Amino acid sequence: MGRQSLERFTTFGAVALFTLFSLGLVALSPWAWLGVGLFGLLTLVGIRDVTQTRHSILRNYPVLGHMRFMFEGIRPEIRQYLIESDHDELPFSRDDRSLVYQRAKGVEDKRPFGTRARVYEAGYEWITHSVQPKHITDTDFRVRVGGPDCTQPYDASVYNISAMSFGALSANAILALNKGAKTGGFAHDTGEGGISRYHREGGGDLIWEIGSGYFGCRAKDGGFDPDRFAEQAADPQIKMIEIKLSQGAKPGHGGVLPAAKVTPEIAEARGVPMGTDCVSPPSHSAFSTPLEFMHFIARLRDLSGGKPVGFKLCIGHRREFMCMVKAMLETGITPDFIVVDGKEGGTGAAPLEFANHMGMPLVEGLTFTHNTLRGAGLRDRIRIGASGKLITAFDIAKAFALGADWANSARGYMFAIGCIQAQACHTNHCPVGVATQDPLRARALVVGDKTQRVVNFHHNTLKALGELTGAAGLDHPSGFLPHHLIMRETDRDMVTGDEVYPYLPDGFLLRDEEDRFGYLLRWRRANSASFAPMGAYV
Repeated sequence: MGRQSLERFTTFGAVALFTLFSLGLVALSPWAWLGVGLFGLLTLVGIRDVTQTRHSILRNYPVLGHMRFMFEGIRPEIRQYLIESDHDELPFSRDDRSLVYQRAKGVEDKRPFGTRARVYEAGYEWITHSVQPKHITDTDFRVRVGGPDCTQPYDASVYNISAMSFGALSANAILALNKGAKTGGFAHDTGEGGISRYHREGGGDLIWEIGSGYFGCRAKDGGFDPDRFAEQAADPQIKMIEIKLSQGAKPGHGGVLPAAKVTPEIAEARGVPMGTDCVSPPSHSAFSTPLEFMHFIARLRDLSGGKPVGFKLCIGHRREFMCMVKAMLETGITPDFIVVDGKEGGTGAAPLEFANHMGMPLVEGLTFTHNTLRGAGLRDRIRIGASGKLITAFDIAKAFALGADWANSARGYMFAIGCIQAQACHTNHCPVGVATQDPLRARALVVGDKTQRVVNFHHNTLKALGELTGAAGLDHPSGFLPHHLIMRETDRDMVTGDEVYPYLPDGFLLRDEEDRFGYLLRWRRANSASFAPMGAYV
């Protein structure tokens, strides 16, 4: 064995020698037992390292190799607090997080000494302003959701809490969010985990999300139970019903909550028995074709007493969405709303490949949804919500310009109740009590304090949106159009939003008009009777 090979065991040998040395000093001083205990423990660690079979680095570098795992464990914190710049989005920049914290606390959110954005680099975006700006005093912007078949339309805020389930979030987090929604006059999406006692206790307006597990309206076989749905939907706290087809964080991926993690409160909210795995299949069992899906929407609207019913999806195969739109035309049944979730969405833990490479980002998904509905002549009947990293007034204004009627945010409101972007949501070890079911960790989140922060964040964000809207010479954010956006395409050239993301002509698909984006090619291959492909374009 060469000298370099032996050097790898230097630390192990040193702690063993210090153990023996400390033992020799015991007769002179009882304090030497501290050295015996410390170095003896490290010696035992080294013996275990060289004999274990799981980690090669520990076999080659006993004792010392543990430094690698220690630094790897604290690497995210070191990067976040000491290395990353204010603009690094991992996934949210320090600038964005600080803005949420300031608005949630109701403290000064202005910045001195000009912008720190690199305004001449590719990707920089801005809104055009007017020489005749307007002063908007009432920034409680609303949008009415409810098509011609809806008898209980809902006047929703233009900025609401996106889907996050009880189980993923703690009881205190749900309670703070929902109480904030009630006080601030906006809506709280339940997530697919059902309506918990903490949603009901808060009393805030709810958007009931129904996923493939049908939690809260689930039959014993795991399918849809219309009687349970009707009973739940009759609750006046529920303002809208949202069918979840997919989510941006992991589109096309189901989930299983192991039986060991199903607490009595989770079982109560989801309507599942204790002691069994709680399964969310990748797809719905209540329908399998576009036509069946439209009839399911009509059925839910009828069972709910005429409340707005819509669906949420992250755009995948574009042709499949067009299949749904053709089914709308054929049946005359339209959803009251569609929420487009960008793949930037991320409150749900997801496999890395899904998080990074599956699903369409919000800008493209929103533009496609908006223009497809325009092409089919249905845009005026259906409202569009947008979700996916929308936490600043500019984010919301941009979503409106691209076709949205309102915006949802999940992580923005998580920041408002104390999330520090530790990215430990899936470990049950959230350090601030937001994304955990550990009661000791959850108690760190004080509901009363965080409720007011939710109210403040919503109010101050809409106030900022009103200032942007007025500066653009508009009365309401719905007035934003693509031409209000300008983007720097390269370090020199800029383009307007209507060049890159234009509104296509109303009814162009019905008139069989060619376009330069491939809409008509996919429209011709879409079939209202099946999601199966009819050609090469998806």
